[in-house]
Amino acid sequence: MYEFFSGPMLWIAFSFFLFGLAANIISTFTLSRSKDRIFYNHANAVWGIKSVLIWLLPLGSVSMRRQPFFTLIGFMFHISLITVPLFLNAHNILWDENFGISLWSIPDSISDILTIACILSGIFLMLRRAVKREVRILTEKRDYALIIITLLPFITGFLAYRQWGDYETILLLHIVTAEILLIIIPFTKLSHMIFFFFTRLFIGFEMGGRRGTKTW
Repeated sequence: MYEFFSGPMLWIAFSFFLFGLAANIISTFTLSRSKDRIFYNHANAVWGIKSVLIWLLPLGSVSMRRQPFFTLIGFMFHISLITVPLFLNAHNILWDENFGISLWSIPDSISDILTIACILSGIFLMLRRAVKREVRILTEKRDYALIIITLLPFITGFLAYRQWGDYETILLLHIVTAEILLIIIPFTKLSHMIFFFFTRLFIGFEMGGRRGTKTW
């Protein structure tokens, strides 16, 4: 079973991830061209890039500065969420074996810190949805489920690295939950990992290119 999930299933998961995202992008772009064609008349690269870059900076926008603690927790969550899967040494071995790609690896001690940061910040974001009224009324059960599914590969990976519990079972759970996460990303709100950039670009076009005002 391990050979299947660490081999063929890994390719299947990445295929769903890549082709799903590509199909989602093409579908959204096609729909926007048919529904809001005039919008593209205001495309402005400078305003679009400014809009993206400002929102990639911690406390870059006014709304971020109004809630600095939440902003920093959010950045911590997303940075660790991206960094650990891509640059963990053990993952790089798999990258090389399966795809012939070798990335720069971060020390295991840093990976530990980032993994713990991801888990704790993810739990905080989930509790915030449950506690804060203005966020709770916009939250559905699937939003909690998505956070849990996102955290499971980190929790199981942390346990497997320390060999706490049944190592083979936890390692298999780590691989399976990571592949489930890859498969559902294009079809859920998690697709904002790529649509964030398109959204910020388009808002930059609309607010800056058309109205001449900042989006931040």
